[in-house]
Amino acid sequence: MLDVLGSLERTHTCGELRKDDVGSSVVLMGWVAKKRDFGPLTFIDLRDREGITQVVLNEETSPDAHAKAKDIRGEFVIGIKGAVVEREGTHNAKLATGDIEVHADELLIYNTAKVPPFELEKSGSQNLASEDLRLKYRYLDLRRPQLQNNIRMRAKAVAAIRQYFDGRGFIEIETPILLKSTPEGARDFIVPSRIHTGKFFALPQSPQILKQITMISGFDKYFQIARCFRDEDLRADRQPEFTQLDMEMSFVNREQVYREIEGMFNHVLRLIDVEFPTEWPRMTHSEAMRRYGSDKPDLRFEMELQDLSSALKDTEFAPFRDTLDRGGEIKCIVVKGRSDYSRKQTDEIQEYVKRYGAGALAWIKIAADGTLASSLLKVLGEEKIAELASLAGAEKGDAVLIVAGRRSVVAASLGALRLEVARREDLIDRTAYKPLIVTEFPMFEHDEESDTYIAAHHPFTSPMDEDIELFKTAVNDASQHHLLGQVRAKAYDAVINGYECAGGSIRIHQKEIQDLNFKALGMTPEKARERFGFFLDALEYGTPPHGGFAAGIERTCMILCGTENIRDVMAFPKTASAQDLMMDSPGEVDDAQLNELGIRVE
Repeated sequence: MLDVLGSLERTHTCGELRKDDVGSSVVLMGWVAKKRDFGPLTFIDLRDREGITQVVLNEETSPDAHAKAKDIRGEFVIGIKGAVVEREGTHNAKLATGDIEVHADELLIYNTAKVPPFELEKSGSQNLASEDLRLKYRYLDLRRPQLQNNIRMRAKAVAAIRQYFDGRGFIEIETPILLKSTPEGARDFIVPSRIHTGKFFALPQSPQILKQITMISGFDKYFQIARCFRDEDLRADRQPEFTQLDMEMSFVNREQVYREIEGMFNHVLRLIDVEFPTEWPRMTHSEAMRRYGSDKPDLRFEMELQDLSSALKDTEFAPFRDTLDRGGEIKCIVVKGRSDYSRKQTDEIQEYVKRYGAGALAWIKIAADGTLASSLLKVLGEEKIAELASLAGAEKGDAVLIVAGRRSVVAASLGALRLEVARREDLIDRTAYKPLIVTEFPMFEHDEESDTYIAAHHPFTSPMDEDIELFKTAVNDASQHHLLGQVRAKAYDAVINGYECAGGSIRIHQKEIQDLNFKALGMTPEKARERFGFFLDALEYGTPPHGGFAAGIERTCMILCGTENIRDVMAFPKTASAQDLMMDSPGEVDDAQLNELGIRVE
C-alpha cells in the first residue's frame, strides 16, 4: 500500500538547507538518487530539481521509518519528515547541502519505480548510455542534473530576452502556426485541412513575412519567441522544430539593428558572467571567407588561411596550373609545431578535406633543424617549397596544409580543416567568448546543378544601396545575369565562438525592388502573386523602411550551457533522423482519419 500525501506539506527543497537550518523540523519530498544500507543506519540521497540532501534513518530512534526504507530503491518517490543536524566528521563539499543532513523520523512512499534502463548518476559523455536509449526514456534522462540545469538555463535566457526587449519598448506579438505555404528555402511541413478538402496549411519556417507585415501595420518595434518548422536534412545543431527570437524595427539602418543584437546578447550572456564589448567587432562576409573559409569564424584561435596563388601563378605543375586557369585558388593553413605529423595522420586529414570536395591535400613540413619535407618537393623543387612556406608564415617545427580548387571548395575544406585541427590539437580556449558581426553577405548563391541563382538569405532581403544599379542590370539584361553573384545584401549574422547565433537583414520595402528580386529568382509575376500576393498587396499601402533579425534560442543556449549537442538544451528533441523515440513518432494514422482529410497513402 502506497502512502498518500495527507496533511504533509513540503517545507524545503532538497537543495535549500544550510547550517543556519540546524535544529529545524523539515519535510522534504523527491526521488531516491542513492541508498546505502548499513544495518541499523540507512542513508538516502534525496533529489529534486534544486539539488540533493542526505537523509539518515536510524533503526533505534525511528524503527517504522527505518523499516520502510529497507524496501525502497533508486527513483522511488518519497517524502520524509525530520530534524536538520550538522554532519559529523567530513562535510561533503560537492553538495550545496553538504554541511547538514536530515535525521528522519517519518518516511512516506508515494510511488515505486522500475529499475531504470540506464544509470542516472553517471556524468560525462563517455560514461553515458547511448543517446537513442536516453531519448527513448527522455523523462528519465531529464532527471540528470546536467539536463535539469540546461533546461533551467534556457528558461532564464528566454526570460532575459523578454526583459531586454520589453525594456526597449518592443511589443510581443504572436503570429499563427497554420500558414500558407510560401517556400523560403527549406521544405515546408504541410498540414491538410479537413474543412477545405484538398487544401493545405503549412507550418511556419519562420514568421518572416508576418513580422514584416507588423511593420506595415505600424507597430514599429516587434518581437516574438517563435516556434519554427523546417523539413530539411538535419545536422548536429539542427532540429525539424526549433525556437527562435524574432525581432523587427521600422525606420532603421543596419547599425541600429546591430546595436539591438549586441545589446540583447550582452544582456543574456551575463547569465554566465560573460561581459562582451558594447560594440562587437565587424567583418564583411568576403573578409571572413578569405581569412577563415567560413562565414561564421571561430575567433578563439588563430590559424588563418594563407593565399599561395600569386606565388604559383607561373607554375607548370598541372593540377595547380589547371586550378588557376579556371579561376580557382590555392590556399593553406599553418599548424604550429606539428612538423611531426605521421603518414597516418596526414592520410586522415587528406580524407577529412575530401568530405568537403577537395581533390587532394598537399603538405610541407619544416623540421626543427630547418629541413624541408613536402609532397610537392619533386614537382616544385626545394626553392619554391621554401618560398611557399615563407609566404604562409611557417617556421621551424610547423606543418603547412595546402588545398587547391574552386574558391568555394577551398574555403569549405580549409575552413572545416581549421576547426578540426584546432579540436585535435586542443587550440580552442574553452573559457573564451568571441563575438562578431559578419556583414554584407552575397544576395544570391549560384546553384551549379540548375545554373540558376537562389536567395542566399531570403527573397525579402534588400540589396546594398551601392549595388542597386548592378542589381537592376543583372536582372533586366539576360547577358549580364551572372552579375547577380556580385550583388551584396544588407544582410548580417551575429556569430559567437563559431556559431551563427542570429541572422537578419534590412528588408525590401518598395514593391518595384521586390518585383525585381522575384524576377532574379526566376519567379514569374503570376507565380509571385500566387505565393506572395497578400504581401505584394501590403507593400503598396505605405511600407516603412524596416529590418530585423532572428536569433536561435537553442544555439544561444548551447553557448550558455557549454554543449555542442543541440538536444542537450531541448526538453523533448528529435533524433538526427527526425524521430521522437519516446513517443514513437512520426507514426501511422488510421484510414478513417485519412478518409476524412481526403488523403490516400500509396
